[in-house]
Amino acid sequence: MKYLIVGLGNIGKEYADTRHNIGFKVLDALAESSNALFSTDRYGDIAQVHHKGRTLLLLKPSTYMNLSGKAVAYWMQKEKIEPDRIFVVVDDIAIPFGTIRIRAKGSDGGHNGLKNINELLGHCTYPRLRFGIGGNFPKGMQIEYVLGKWTDEEAAAMPERITQACQAIMSFATIGLERTMNLFNKK
Repeated sequence: MKYLIVGLGNIGKEYADTRHNIGFKVLDALAESSNALFSTDRYGDIAQVHHKGRTLLLLKPSTYMNLSGKAVAYWMQKEKIEPDRIFVVVDDIAIPFGTIRIRAKGSDGGHNGLKNINELLGHCTYPRLRFGIGGNFPKGMQIEYVLGKWTDEEAAAMPERITQACQAIMSFATIGLERTMNLFNKK
């Protein structure tokens, strides 16, 4: 079985350690833990992870966040992957830092990356992992916050939180969405 695991983020060094790039950071950790290497391909960087008879195609779109749907739609079609076998990792300001919420479907919640994916796929019925980045910013400063760097406290807690997100991805591919939601949405 083949799965498309999409980590949302923005390309470029200036975005590398920002909150908005948590999707890239999670996929980097997953690839590293599996000794997989990313290579640049159409619309993004791609790596393959093999686990328990499954192939996980990791995608970090190079289309910038607001055009992520182009990369997702292309790779779904190219690899013949159904919507229930994609898993999008995305930042979420409505969730406390480090908390993950896994959903089978849902609205974009104001997230431009998800909005574009929904538009290009024509639906919002695909699994996603929302990684909480918190919402501790003054009114009108959302863009600066999500494109800002992690605090020292957040950076120190990040390895454990990223490991949990990677475990959730592997769980999704091996035991399915429902059981993964039951395991990880409680933590």
